[in-house]
Amino acid sequence: MRQLSALDAQFLNVESSTTTGHVGSLLILDSTTADGAELTLEHVRDIYEARLHLAPVLRQRLVEVPLALGRPYWADDPDFDLEFHLREIALPGKGTEDQLGEQVSRIHARPLDRTRPLWEAYLVHNVEGGRSALYSKIHHAAIDGISGAEILATILDFTAEPREVDPPSEPWRPTEPGIVELAGRGVAGAVRHPLTLLRTLPRSLPHVLALPGAMNVPGARTLNDIVGLAGRLLGAPDGAAARRGLRTPRTPLNTTITAHRRFAFGSLPLSEVKAVKNACGMTLNDVVMTLTTTALRRWLLDHDGLPTTPIVVAVPVSIRSEDGDDDGNQVSVMLAEMPTHLPDPRERLDFVRASMFAAKREFQTVPATILQDLSAVVPTALSGLASRALFRLVTVPGLPFNLFVSNVPGPQMPLYVAGARVRGIYPVSAVTDLTGALNITLFSYDGTLDFGLIAAREVVPDVWNLIDYLREALDELLALAEVTAENGD
Repeated sequence: MRQLSALDAQFLNVESSTTTGHVGSLLILDSTTADGAELTLEHVRDIYEARLHLAPVLRQRLVEVPLALGRPYWADDPDFDLEFHLREIALPGKGTEDQLGEQVSRIHARPLDRTRPLWEAYLVHNVEGGRSALYSKIHHAAIDGISGAEILATILDFTAEPREVDPPSEPWRPTEPGIVELAGRGVAGAVRHPLTLLRTLPRSLPHVLALPGAMNVPGARTLNDIVGLAGRLLGAPDGAAARRGLRTPRTPLNTTITAHRRFAFGSLPLSEVKAVKNACGMTLNDVVMTLTTTALRRWLLDHDGLPTTPIVVAVPVSIRSEDGDDDGNQVSVMLAEMPTHLPDPRERLDFVRASMFAAKREFQTVPATILQDLSAVVPTALSGLASRALFRLVTVPGLPFNLFVSNVPGPQMPLYVAGARVRGIYPVSAVTDLTGALNITLFSYDGTLDFGLIAAREVVPDVWNLIDYLREALDELLALAEVTAENGD
């Protein structure tokens, strides 16, 4: 049994009638296994069943503490039923990628059943080109981007022949904690809460204005000035010294959303992105951010919503330690300006490079655990109200940022599921009123950058256009890189 961290709990608390807290992935697969048999749900079930012990959270459900005395726990589900979590469907007709995206959109929009372990997986048949697909989703309270990739890795293999997995050293014997035990843990946690305040507040409050949306809270600047003065009197460094004055413009992406979604996916050759990186003296992530900036510029022009100033993008940053022993979400957020307002591609590229450098420099001055620290400060009984209040900040003047753009590194070699080769791994993230009606997440895999774009259906009905714009943006940068190489710049 493991208690959710304060940050994990926030991903539960922000759920509403229009917002879900899960994330997912779409794997495009060859439709046959290594021995030539048609890939079936039974093949997939056999892989999961033999490896469940490698990812304990797949058999754990939420257990609430009585009277909200503490955060929930992950506990083994004594009624765990693998068949409930594994399902199969088939696309109609030609099984186009548009149809697959629509099916993923509908499934992804549905909340997970909190009485069971918070994940589901769907084997999709009849995908055009003689392919299948495996879509899975799991609650963000259970994983972050890195740990999510690790859980996905439990069902993946490096060869077409599934690897042999040693069985667990002991049989799985699920036990549920009793009400008395949970209440006792809750009381003990309440006693420790003041100690948590003493440990986390001095470290994090000086940097509170660096949080997305903190500038919107009445009195935040005054609080920050008071804390900064107290810190200086005690000889502490000034956390606000290097802070940038970001101003986030309103765009068509920043509006109230519904529960409906659209999903689009596509890939770009990693070799071409690296060619731009090498020719222009940039990092790979800088090129990715330039690509997304150009694609977003095209979309904003389509909708007569191009601002005259840079948009602000939130970039998740993993703070998971190298030993991988951290529990729960280990993530923070970096903010960067993206120059959608600049028509010249060279100017956009140079702006992105400088902006990302400034964002990284500021990020390094803020405690990496600031989201965890400030989440821990909120009393458990009030955490749901606090989270929902934070997500309503979008309704007051001043946006925290325009959208999320996330780049998750992955293996550069072929992978297999039940003997079927994986042809692409496309992230399916989340959108909210606060984070904007579009989320762009990409995963690098086997020589490609695989983009997954999830959007609020009514706000971005043409999300597939952005996939085309990403390809056009790369062609533009390749032409620029060729000119740069010829001129020796």
